[in-house]
Amino acid sequence: MLALGELEKSRRYIEARYKEKNNIDYPVGPCITISRETGTCAKCISEELVKFLNRKSYVKEPEWTIFDKNLIDKVIEDHNLPGVLKSLMVEEKVSFFASMINEMLSGLPGQWTLIQKQMETILHLASIGNVIFIGRGAHIITQELPHSFHVRLVAPFAERIKKFAELHKIDLGKARTIVEQHDVSRSKYIQTVFNRKPDDTSLFNLVINTKGLTFRQIAKLIGTAVIERHSYFFSNRESLITGIS
Repeated sequence: MLALGELEKSRRYIEARYKEKNNIDYPVGPCITISRETGTCAKCISEELVKFLNRKSYVKEPEWTIFDKNLIDKVIEDHNLPGVLKSLMVEEKVSFFASMINEMLSGLPGQWTLIQKQMETILHLASIGNVIFIGRGAHIITQELPHSFHVRLVAPFAERIKKFAELHKIDLGKARTIVEQHDVSRSKYIQTVFNRKPDDTSLFNLVINTKGLTFRQIAKLIGTAVIERHSYFFSNRESLITGIS
C-alpha cells in the first residue's frame, strides 16, 4: 500500500476528527509543539511520538498527526491561495515594509498576511487536539491554550552537524553550512514575528538535550510527560467519549 502524502494525512485527520460516529462527541486532546535547533531530528522524533501516543489513545480517537512543512499546504488550501506563495512561507526574517510593498504591487497576500493566516490555521488545528506542530512559532501561538504542551530540542553543535549529515546523506562541511543557515533563519523568524528569543526556556514545559538518546527514547520522554501533564484526559478519555461517568 502506498504511503499517504503529508497533506492527505492532514486532511484525513481533520475529517476523522469532525466526522460523527455513533453520536460520539470527542473531547479535545492535547496539542504538542516542538521547537528545535537544526539537526535535532524533530520530524523523526515526532514520528516516534505519534506511535507512542497512538498506543496510549482510546481506540475510537482520531490518530495523532504531525504538521510540519505540510502546514504550508494546509494554509494555502484553507484560504484558497495560489501555490506560488509557498516560497514566502518560510521560517526566516520577515520585513513588514517589503511585505506591504509586494502586496500592493502584486495584488497577492504579502508575507505578514500569510503569517496571520498560518496562525489562524495553527489555532484551528490546535483546537481539534491530538496534534503535533514542528516549528512555525506554534509554541508561542498556542502558549495560552490549557491543553498545549511545549517542547524544545537542543544538542551540541557538532552533534547536530553529524546527525544532519547522516540524515540527508551529505558531507559534514555542507551540513555545517546548512545547519548554521537554518539556525539563523529560524532565530530571525521568531524574533521578528513574535519578538521573542527562540531559546527562551520560559516558553517550554520540557527542554531535551538529544545527545546520546535514540528517537524512541526521546519520544517516550515527551509522551510520558504529556500524559502526566494531561492525566485527566488520558485517564478519563473513555468515559468522556462514551458519556459514562
